[in-house]
Parts: sequence; C-alpha cells; structure tokens
Amino acid sequence: MPAVGASLNRSAVVLPPLALGVLAAVWGRNMPIPVEIVVVALLAGSVLAAVHHAEVVAHRVGEPFGSLILAVAVTVIEVGLIITLMVSGGSGTATLARDTVFAAVMITCNGIAGLSLLVTALRSHVAVFNAEGTGAALAAVITLATLSMVLPTFTTSAPAPQFTGPQLAFAAVASLTLYALFVVVQNVRHRDYFLPVAGPPDDHAELPSMRQALTSLALLIVALVAVVGLAKVESGSIEAGVARFGFPHSFVGVVIAVLILLPETLAAVRNARRDRVQISLNLALGSAIASIGLTIPAIAVASIWLNGPLILGLGATQIVLLTLTAGVGVLTVMPGRATLLQAAVHLSICAAFLFLAASP
Repeated sequence: MPAVGASLNRSAVVLPPLALGVLAAVWGRNMPIPVEIVVVALLAGSVLAAVHHAEVVAHRVGEPFGSLILAVAVTVIEVGLIITLMVSGGSGTATLARDTVFAAVMITCNGIAGLSLLVTALRSHVAVFNAEGTGAALAAVITLATLSMVLPTFTTSAPAPQFTGPQLAFAAVASLTLYALFVVVQNVRHRDYFLPVAGPPDDHAELPSMRQALTSLALLIVALVAVVGLAKVESGSIEAGVARFGFPHSFVGVVIAVLILLPETLAAVRNARRDRVQISLNLALGSAIASIGLTIPAIAVASIWLNGPLILGLGATQIVLLTLTAGVGVLTVMPGRATLLQAAVHLSICAAFLFLAASP
C-alpha cells in the first residue's frame, strides 16, 4: 500500500468532485464525441481515486473491516444504478438485476479471485490464504446465488423464471440475513479467519489520521457516485455499442458489472502484488456476497412500484457456469494454497462466461 499516512494523493482529492461536477453538467444531455472522451477519462480517473481512498480508509481501520468498506460502498451504488435503470423502463430491464448480479458473481469469484491468485503465484509460486474464512465466504456466495437466482427457474407457483411475491420476500429476507451474519462473522466473532496468514506486515506507512480517514471516506463515496453516474451517462453509448457488435441486450448487465467492479479489481491486484492474497479474496468474495445480499432485498422492495415482470431465474448455460464455479471454488479453497493452475482455471471460467454472454 502506498504511504497513505503522510498526505492524501492530490489528484485523488481533485478528481472525484471534478467528475461529480461534470456528471451534473452532462446529465440528461446529448454529448459530442470530445465530451464523451472527457467523460470516459474522468470515469477512469474516478476508479483510480476510489481505490486510493479505499486503501487509506482500510489502512486506518485495519483488516478485514477495511475490505468490507469498498465492497459495501460499491454494491450500494450498484443497487441504485440497477433500480434507476429499471424504473426508467425499456427493453431488457426485466432481467437487468439478474444479469448484473450474476455477472458480478462470475467476475468476482473467477475474474478477480483468479487474477489475484495469478499475481501472487507468479511472485511467490504458491498463494497461501486462510481456508476457514475463504471457505465460509464461498459457501455464503453459493447459497445466496442458488436461493436467489437458481430456484426461480424451477419453482412452479409462478411462470418460470419468476418468483411469486411471498417467494421473493423469502429470498430477500434470507439474503439480507445471511449477509448480516457474514459481516458479524468476518468482523467480530471470527475475525482472525479473514486475516492474512503469510506475507509481509501491512507496510511501514504511517497510519492515517482520523481526519484523513474521514476525508478519504467522503471522497470514496463521491468517487463511487461519480463512477456509477458517469457509467449511467454512458449507458446509451454502451447499449448502442452492444447492439452494434451484435451482442444480446443482457450483455449490458455484464458491462455495468465490469465498470462497477473496476475499483475492487484494482484494489485486489494491488494487495496480491504485496503477497496479501487473503485481502484480495476478501474483496472478491465479499463483493459477491454484498452484491446478492443487498441487491435482492432492494429489488424486492422496489418491485412494489416497478412495472413489468421481475425475472431472476438463470438460464441453463448460466446455471452450468455457476455450478462449475462452485465446484472449482471449493477445490481451490479447501487446501488453503493455490498455484498458477488454480488461477488459470478460474480465469478460464471467467473468460468462458464473458464469451458466452456475448455469444450465447
């Protein structure tokens, strides 16, 4: 981690409010190409700023609570973006929540986790992590994904792949309960299960002051709002690009998930480069748990006023990929050690998901 205690990165302080100002200026307007280029540049800058501020806050509060901050912040904004797009209507919104959340699960459990294992294994030959904590997180992900996105395909009370009202309420309560229990286990009762078991100490950087940490927390929220807001501004261009390449409309959810998960991906890779793969896995699996555990309850409440059907059930191809992810994830986590092979397997599953999402 950079020496965050001395001072906050100047560009990381300036970029989030600047991006938020540009977001306010371009919201709801047609943009010429030069302005779109500026928006994309600010989007990338806001992602980097979010990573910096998340690391400052994490360094102040310590792990594993620090890993939780970025995951929750990103997921809360993700939920807001999904609901905003669903309220605005349009074709494909009935499956937007499912497509985005499933993409987030596949990218975190295979893409971010696989990339983190790859970076660590290239440096240290073997990535060592805590199997108890990582296994518990993976179990929560598999259970949440199955209850919320697999069961609707097979229930019979409503036309598949939909839940009835009571079924959706049950899935929402179960998701929120499991997420809350995970937070308690990770940060209170079994905190040591989610701490690094090997590697150097948390650098020699000066501990940020409380004022610096609070400033970074505020700027982190601003940066994440800017990231999602600018992604929303670019959503029309994203949809046009998806259509131009001949991809299905569901691929929009994949693009949204990729944009939203950029801060966590960069933070996970940075930790992996410092031989702190446990923190990277905390970010990956914690993000997947938060994505389901917060999104499903929010969508369940929003469905009261949303028009049209809410489709949460996965298709056959998606269920196969989720099952493969669960099986491979268990085999990776059980030994508490991983090599380049496990990293390559997870990255291959992520690549297969992205390819099949574009060409089902």
